[in-house]
Amino acid sequence: MPTPTPPPALPDAAALAARIKAWGRELGFQRVGIADVDLREAETRLLDWLAAGHHGQMDYMARHGTRRARPAELVPGTLRVISARMDYWPAAAAPAWDVLGDGSRAYVARYALGRDYHKVLRRRLAELARRIEAAIGPFGHRAFTDSGPVLEKPLAAKAGLGWVGKHSNLLARDAGSWFFLGEILVDVALPVDAPVSAHCGSCTACIEVCPTQAIVAPHVVDARRCIAYLTIEHHGPIPEALRPALGNRIFGCDDCQLVCPWNRYATPTPEADFIPRHGLDAASLVELFGWDEATWLARTEGMALRRVGHERWLRNLAVALGNAPRSPQVLAALHARAGHPSTLVREHVAWALARLADGTTT
Repeated sequence: MPTPTPPPALPDAAALAARIKAWGRELGFQRVGIADVDLREAETRLLDWLAAGHHGQMDYMARHGTRRARPAELVPGTLRVISARMDYWPAAAAPAWDVLGDGSRAYVARYALGRDYHKVLRRRLAELARRIEAAIGPFGHRAFTDSGPVLEKPLAAKAGLGWVGKHSNLLARDAGSWFFLGEILVDVALPVDAPVSAHCGSCTACIEVCPTQAIVAPHVVDARRCIAYLTIEHHGPIPEALRPALGNRIFGCDDCQLVCPWNRYATPTPEADFIPRHGLDAASLVELFGWDEATWLARTEGMALRRVGHERWLRNLAVALGNAPRSPQVLAALHARAGHPSTLVREHVAWALARLADGTTT
């Protein structure tokens, strides 16, 4: 009887970690780090945030309880978390401040202008896991890309990829904050990386610029006031008191990142998948409001914009049109949707027409 072929020997842990980081760079990640699973400090902050109701309608933030901060309970056997960072700043996009300053155009958060990042990162993380398996044999693992109950920013900070800024986004001295994060939870005892120190100093630019004052304290965002939450996560009517502050932002908000001094070091993404599609980096509000559902589905295929659905897309655009300079084109577009089947859409259209009628936005 032939002697069974022994499984491949586990490489030296430090050498394996170095290879994982090299593979990550080959796969398009700008940085890869490794963290342990001790998130006790982050868990306390999460529980305080939930207790304050700052999560709004995002019930899923509380649904998993403390498992969100305990990777080894989420995926039993987890010993380490491989955290990866991928730049997404689209240099080809219309200048963000120019679009925000033109009330007739729609502002879409820069991360959402191209292919859905979940799809891009998930594929690269799966390939990274395959390379690890080819080197050491089968191992326990599970990948996440903003797709499960994982505290990815605290984990990335522990892995040395940056620090959590006062706006609650991860910041890196060499890359700012224009990047996505992804993780692989693994049952391999890899050496961990050292976290980096924070470098926000006394700067409060992100807190001061927030249109709705959603950053209620350094590192604390009240989602109920956050434009990203209101335009993407929130399902009902947008609170009337906050509608004027949304301006022309129809999907997400980048203001806190746009003013951050560290983003002067951001590197444009080399990924073709993140190049803006269908002119959405500076599209006309009237044009977008005219898309019927079939057109919207066709033009948002494979994009993160799909998350809101056509009804909330129209809701957001109605608010932006109510904040736009009054013109015959804007009024005609709103009147064309005044009888929309959706109560949600009709309410926001009526608000916009009333706002334009009283001359608030002239």
